[in-house]
Amino acid sequence: MAIKLVALDLDGTTLNNDRVISERNREAMRRAAEQGVNIVIATGRPLSALPPDVFEIESIRYALTSNGASITDIRDNTTFYKNCLSPTAVRAAVRFLQPRPYVLETFVNGVAYIDGEYYRQVERTRQCFRSVDYILNTRNPVEDIYAFMLEHEGELENINVNFEDEQLGEKPSMYEQLRLLPETTITSSFDHNLEIGGATTSKAEALRQMGKLLGITREEMMAIGDSPNDMAMLLESGTPVAVGNAKPEVKKIASYIAPTNHEDGVGDAIERLVLGMGQK
Repeated sequence: MAIKLVALDLDGTTLNNDRVISERNREAMRRAAEQGVNIVIATGRPLSALPPDVFEIESIRYALTSNGASITDIRDNTTFYKNCLSPTAVRAAVRFLQPRPYVLETFVNGVAYIDGEYYRQVERTRQCFRSVDYILNTRNPVEDIYAFMLEHEGELENINVNFEDEQLGEKPSMYEQLRLLPETTITSSFDHNLEIGGATTSKAEALRQMGKLLGITREEMMAIGDSPNDMAMLLESGTPVAVGNAKPEVKKIASYIAPTNHEDGVGDAIERLVLGMGQK
């Protein structure tokens, strides 16, 4: 069955190691779009943290952001689907996390907020387990992240729990404990975080909503990713693809393993599986 929708994770998948979308990936998207294929970004990032590349590529119209908590038509900047945490979930998460020493972020209406003290520390020291410039350019500091979350308890798209290098050993235990929070889903998009979403929030659920909107079946979808937060989306698609740098558990469920994100894996998969082209 012909593929009519391609859902693309960003970090570690569509973006290469220089954090840009390569020319080969862009060209493959353009050619697929010319054939009527819908190119959809599906990312854990909030809308405000999407890279400029996404908005430069005319073939991309829709973005599933905050792990599927929001869907936006980026051509007219209209958000038409929301799946936020419930107030009950937010209050339970705050009670659980407040005594613990982790750096928290939360996404509200497509904007990312972070603890102000931590933001200033990164600004002063230029040290962070992630790109310093990414943090400073995409996160908005608030003085009390817990109070902020409670003030916006009906609007939170996601809560990110971040682990410094010396805290990474605590992540497996924290995952099991966070799973006990009511009305939530727990996933991870990179080694240093756990992400708390709403009870039915996922890239897979957002992809189902896109299918309804566009009249496209599961069998007509291809999804490409690299991390655990992509797995439900890959399983929801008829053609699940992992890039070569994907986690082993992601590769295990893929029907095709493309080259790495830095070797134009997205372009390769679109060329082979959508456009029917031979090896480049």
